[in-house]
Formats: sequence, structure tokens, C-alpha cells
Amino acid sequence: QVQLVESGGGLVQAGGSLRLSCAVVGSISRINYVDWYRQAPGKQRELVAHITRGGSANYADSVKGRFTISIDNAKNTVYLQMNSLKPEDTAVYFCNASLVLYTGSYYYLSDFWGQGTQVTVAS
Repeated sequence: QVQLVESGGGLVQAGGSLRLSCAVVGSISRINYVDWYRQAPGKQRELVAHITRGGSANYADSVKGRFTISIDNAKNTVYLQMNSLKPEDTAVYFCNASLVLYTGSYYYLSDFWGQGTQVTVAS
């Protein structure tokens, strides 16, 4: 059974750094792309960063220059390095992955969500 396992959240002072990990657990053919979202209390979930299997990345304007998304295809893991953290970065961070799975007869795409990891930035 395929699932996404997130780790790396925690409490940090403003200006500090955290690195989040999103590991694909289970048998897959390959990652298609992975997104990191975040949701603060009372706010809608927003897309923070996106990366393809090939490493092409995009970022929300609010995190450009501070966050870096990367992928390790050998480990089926995506990372979100967050630097110069601000109190407004406080949220639950979720990874969402589009994965290519193989049944033994054919390939197909399927979408998965992680359980979320809390990031709290103290001022």
C-alpha cells in the first residue's frame, strides 16, 4: 500500500530554518510530480512549491528566495528546505504527490496526500 510520510516540522524562532521531508512508502513505478501545500488556521490551503520528477520547480511568491524544493528519485523523497522563516509561515504543511503505479499489466496515475506536519514560527 502506497502512502506519503512527512517529517521535519516543529517550532522555530523567526529567521530560523526547517527541512521538511515527504517520503513515498510502498511500491511505485516513479514520481510524476510533488506539491507542498500549507494551511493556516482559518485560511484556505495554499500551494507553496511544486517539483517534477526532472527537478523543475515553481514557488508561491510568498516563499520565493526563502524555500527550496528538491527531489531524490532514488529515495522517492521530496524535501522542502525553509529558510528565513517568518511567523506568517506558521501552518500545517502537506505534501501531495502524483505517482505512477504499476499493476503488473498496466501503468496508471494516482494522487496521494500526506498526513501533514505542523510548522510553528515564533516571533
